[in-house]
Amino acid sequence: MRWSRGLLLAIAGTTAGCATLRPLSPLAPLERALVYQPQRYPHGDWTPDQLAYEDAEFRADDGTYLHGWYLPHPAPQAVVLFAHGNGGNVTHYADFLRDLRVRQNVAILGFDYRGYGRSGGKPSEAGLVMDARAARRWLSQRTGVPEQSIVLMGHSLGGGVATQLAAEDGAKALVLVSTFTSLPDVGREHMPWLAPHAIMQNRFNSLEALSRYPGPVLISHGDADKLISVEQAQALFEVAPGPKQLVTVPGGRHNDGFTEEFHVALERLLTSLPAYW
Repeated sequence: MRWSRGLLLAIAGTTAGCATLRPLSPLAPLERALVYQPQRYPHGDWTPDQLAYEDAEFRADDGTYLHGWYLPHPAPQAVVLFAHGNGGNVTHYADFLRDLRVRQNVAILGFDYRGYGRSGGKPSEAGLVMDARAARRWLSQRTGVPEQSIVLMGHSLGGGVATQLAAEDGAKALVLVSTFTSLPDVGREHMPWLAPHAIMQNRFNSLEALSRYPGPVLISHGDADKLISVEQAQALFEVAPGPKQLVTVPGGRHNDGFTEEFHVALERLLTSLPAYW
């Protein structure tokens, strides 16, 4: 997740007199620009070396065209749906998708939300969850694995997306990397005088949603993350009602990638899950 100081200052400058953020408020486009920072095709490397993938094309329930990269595996330990952060597009996660497939022996789909990469439409909170639901449906049909037997994984903003989907529809397991309790909580850590809980439309209340998901949870977070504090990861861990692990990465920052500590914990989680077939 990326937060622009210029946008934060712009929001601060227009906050006076706006007690609540409304759809037609001048704050609404500023918030959207802060929360969603997509890069559309052709930005990114769309022909990465040594990445054997299939183009996944599908539609959300509202008809929005969506695109992703599917990396098959002949004998997967797990089938994983990966939701990326608020900036860029799926191409920026090519190395992680490749490493996860090889190291953890998984089949994995990384997809772009509406407005990102090759996907159509414009991003919104409800839209991103709808997109994840459509992506999981495609992945289930492609692999023959039931939707609720797919592992959901999210990085940063993607953690909010994955948590909402797990709480609403279930999941084999939930993996959260460098994510938050809610978007207003992130705003409060950076600019508390803006009262983000009162003005923000995009919420992604993962703290509440996670309390409704009874399955296994792995949370990984760096203790030097200056964007989303490790205390938010700890709060998520506390409310998770099912089997859970919290990996705190010493010196880990928000965009440091997926660490050795994370991979070890993920392997431990995946080997503990019941067989798919």
